[in-house]
Amino acid sequence: MQQGFPRRCASVQAMEPLLTAWAPGRVNLIGEHTDYSGGLVLPVAIQLGVTVAVEALSDSVALTSTKLGPGEPFAAGGDGAAVTGWARYGQAVAAELAELGRPAAGLTARIDSTVPTGAGLSSSAALEVGIALALCAVTGFELEPLELALACQRAEFRAVGKPCGILDQAACILGRPGVAILLDCATLEHREVHVPDGVTLLVVDSGIGHDDADADYAQRRHELEHALRLVGATHSTDVTQAQLDGLDPISTRRLRHVVTENQRVLDFAAALEERDLAEAGRLLLAGHASLRDDYEVSIPELDLLVELARGAGAYGARLLGGGFGGAVLALVDSARADEIASAVTSGYRERTGREGRALTARASAGAEVRR
Repeated sequence: MQQGFPRRCASVQAMEPLLTAWAPGRVNLIGEHTDYSGGLVLPVAIQLGVTVAVEALSDSVALTSTKLGPGEPFAAGGDGAAVTGWARYGQAVAAELAELGRPAAGLTARIDSTVPTGAGLSSSAALEVGIALALCAVTGFELEPLELALACQRAEFRAVGKPCGILDQAACILGRPGVAILLDCATLEHREVHVPDGVTLLVVDSGIGHDDADADYAQRRHELEHALRLVGATHSTDVTQAQLDGLDPISTRRLRHVVTENQRVLDFAAALEERDLAEAGRLLLAGHASLRDDYEVSIPELDLLVELARGAGAYGARLLGGGFGGAVLALVDSARADEIASAVTSGYRERTGREGRALTARASAGAEVRR
């Protein structure tokens, strides 16, 4: 089975880098649409990621992607006229770091990515964190891991207006081989949860792109924040199901999803620790049903992929990421991963005429600088 969706373009001939920053994508095992309400999440960093190879120091920042070509250069402090295209993520990161005191030193760097875009694997967060680590490394500027994650979260909003929570950037930075990170997005307290051996994370892309900066994602966040105000809560972890009584139907559904999803995160972590994979699978399916019915972010193609994965023998499956397209995550026995992937993709092709591309992900190391 292929380990990544995209076909790589020919590599750009490059000099030996001064240093290299690595930032992985992530798979969120469970805890969807909870991070921006201060809820609970359980992500892993994965083996696919972004490499930022610093080739020279400079007065400005010049980034070249092996897939997308040169980005617009920008000032080392991220100031000046806003650039367009993918380089706006880098400019936003530089601006956020400058506000935290990073000296204004630039660089020339080559960027390569193995993270598929639009599949709910946080390619943009990996790009932001990789650039941030490179910018910090060339000046000897240091931040605590979650302070860096928060800066990159703010950069995402600065760059494209995406109202994301801390999940993606935190997972990218905190990831460790073989473990998931149980993170409270309100307090930033976190602990490691071992992912059992013999279990594979199967990601199947629906072939339908999505963009979390779109109006649907922002609308869901607005509806949830309105519901939280109605019950007088700041964080979803402070809400009980009893407080849903008497709310309007939309507020009830949105709030019910995050309240029950927070509990599913805790239950799923316990199931992993007890190696109760049947229970873990049941929780994934329950999470998908909640995302479909209460949060209303699924689409028929994602529902079909979940159905096919379950029918092929997965312990459970759910939509991955913000929804409205993208991919699903299935928890499967490693010995049957290829078999299940083939059954799901062939069934999806027969039912929809679309190619459902599959990859396997594993809990891997988080972001780092390599010299």
